[in-house]
Amino acid sequence: MIERNFYLKQLQDRKHNTLIKVITGMRRCGKSYLLNTIFYDDLIESGVDCDHIIRFAFDSAEDLNKIGEDLIELEKTGKKVDPNKFMNYISSCLHDEGMYYLLLDEVQNLDCFEAVLNGYLRKNNLDIYVTGSNAKFLSKDVITEFAGRGDEIKMFPLSFAEFMTCFEGEKGEGLQEYMTFGGLPLIVLLPTHEQKIAYLKNIFQETYLSDIKKRYNLRKNNAEIEELLNILSSSIGSLTNPTKLSNTFKTLKNKDISRNTIQKYIEYIKDSFLIDEASQYDVKGKKYINSPQKYYFSDLGLRNARINFRQLEQSHSMENVIFNELKLRGFNVDVGVVEQRIKNKSGKEQKKRLEIDFIANKGFNRYYIQSALAMPTTQKEEQEQLSLTKINDNFKKIIITGGFVPMHYNENGIFIINIYDFLLNPNSLNF
Repeated sequence: MIERNFYLKQLQDRKHNTLIKVITGMRRCGKSYLLNTIFYDDLIESGVDCDHIIRFAFDSAEDLNKIGEDLIELEKTGKKVDPNKFMNYISSCLHDEGMYYLLLDEVQNLDCFEAVLNGYLRKNNLDIYVTGSNAKFLSKDVITEFAGRGDEIKMFPLSFAEFMTCFEGEKGEGLQEYMTFGGLPLIVLLPTHEQKIAYLKNIFQETYLSDIKKRYNLRKNNAEIEELLNILSSSIGSLTNPTKLSNTFKTLKNKDISRNTIQKYIEYIKDSFLIDEASQYDVKGKKYINSPQKYYFSDLGLRNARINFRQLEQSHSMENVIFNELKLRGFNVDVGVVEQRIKNKSGKEQKKRLEIDFIANKGFNRYYIQSALAMPTTQKEEQEQLSLTKINDNFKKIIITGGFVPMHYNENGIFIINIYDFLLNPNSLNF
């Protein structure tokens, strides 16, 4: 069993808090397994009787049959599960005044789910946990939908630390495997690279892309959103915006797609948790720059499958892994910009914009972070730290490098840490 202790602890800490615990995340990242196996087993071990744990999956033919619904019919008609049938079933499971634990999977398939779940909150003996895979429904609007009674737990594919608990090999080999095939739990268990490749290609097309097309009725625009995914997959870590992407379509694809349409497609892809966005922040000006942004894939295996495992640049992959790790640790992550004044050949002063790979914020803590695959020379190290040295505040400045360089502070007070120490220790930023 792959342990997901990071998330189990969050569920344990939230027991009986009178809120609806909402586990969000992309499909196949392990939400159902966390809720229905790991957390279920934890409840049993803590002394809860199994008949006081009610598990129901709204995408399960077996569970739907219990309440008189037909999965195939629902799929054909596009209808959602009848709330009255579901509530009647739950009522039949409540036999006493003891505490019951309601574990609901893919709850977005239940019609009027907000009213149903908010109604259950009035029962003092119901502790409610739900999962869902639609970010627009569960992440962006969770507080609104549950009238301030929702408590979100964001779940990601396996972190590198979780990955290494079940990978048989050295961490250097493990990181290469992780950056190639990603961290979807089933991937780790597949024995061959051929099986991993086939699985990733299949679920990208038949699960993630199919969900997007179905949810937003994109039958007429299949090719457009697929081509956009190809472009985004080929440009992780690059600054872009809908206008640039629209121009790319005109230049490379000879297609005229408006920036508004592209922006809409990007939101669809973000809502499926396939990609995440990092905005630009002007450090000296202390303001956000509306455009452009960087986009990173929530799982590198899916990204690599989209481009047929070509363009596996180590530097971009490492940058993506760092971004995902920071998000997993609960940071808000931006791309930093700092201006430097230099003199040109004619002696005139001009501004030069230097990029900071990541600004990680959480509460009152901030970290400026550069990703550097290698720093074999003093010149290269100076190049990587240039933007960091132009920041005049006292927040910690960090370079994460590939290889096995021992962690240390350089003469400019910048903390150097290798990628393995950063990923494998949850407190690595505070060394």
